[in-house]
Amino acid sequence: MLTNMDFHGLRVAVTGGTSGLGLALVRQLAAQGASVAFVARTAADVERIADETGAHGIVGDLGKKHDIYPIALQVTASLGGLDVLINNASSLGPVPLVLLADTECEDLEKALAVNLVGAFRLTRALFGALATSARESRGALVINISSDAAVNAYPGWGAYGASKAALAHLMAIWDEEAKDDGIRFLALDPGDMDTPLHALALPDADPATLKHPDLAAAEIIDKLLDALPAGAAPRAVARG
Repeated sequence: MLTNMDFHGLRVAVTGGTSGLGLALVRQLAAQGASVAFVARTAADVERIADETGAHGIVGDLGKKHDIYPIALQVTASLGGLDVLINNASSLGPVPLVLLADTECEDLEKALAVNLVGAFRLTRALFGALATSARESRGALVINISSDAAVNAYPGWGAYGASKAALAHLMAIWDEEAKDDGIRFLALDPGDMDTPLHALALPDADPATLKHPDLAAAEIIDKLLDALPAGAAPRAVARG
């Protein structure tokens, strides 16, 4: 695992950046010198994390179509472009989890709106900025936070699992289509983490058995670095 790295100049946007894995990513990337913009729905939380980390906070809801372009404009304006987009914001759908036969259509739509359609819309809105970054030899990368529920049929996880499976396949296709643009697309499963989302899904789970978000974030940052082209600038450089 990479530690004590300098990501100065790397421009990163993180959705769902005020709790769980998203918050851990914002904290670690900002601490390591990256220019970070993050998105979340609650203004007070966005302000608090922006003050704590120095990252650019953006209030918006990935599940709402009309929020997407204002979010994208604020990302590029605050960072001066974009090198890495991390689609992390997620919705479980129905809470508590229920079987598909008991899932309301609106709950399935909510999971799809955030986890699939919202990620697609934001990526599409930022595609031009990412392509520009690739042309400037900075590297361009979209990381999509996935789940083992995308590949395993867990009862009760239908809405979430289906949305994550669709996201992974959508981005795999986009990875093929965007090769000429120099943009890479990855779907990464961070594992079962001790996060508010996991607690909503499985409130009786023992936190001691779950991965800490800080560890998961560090692992994702390692993979981010590995995915950037060897000649891309900026690159992370070890300090000391």
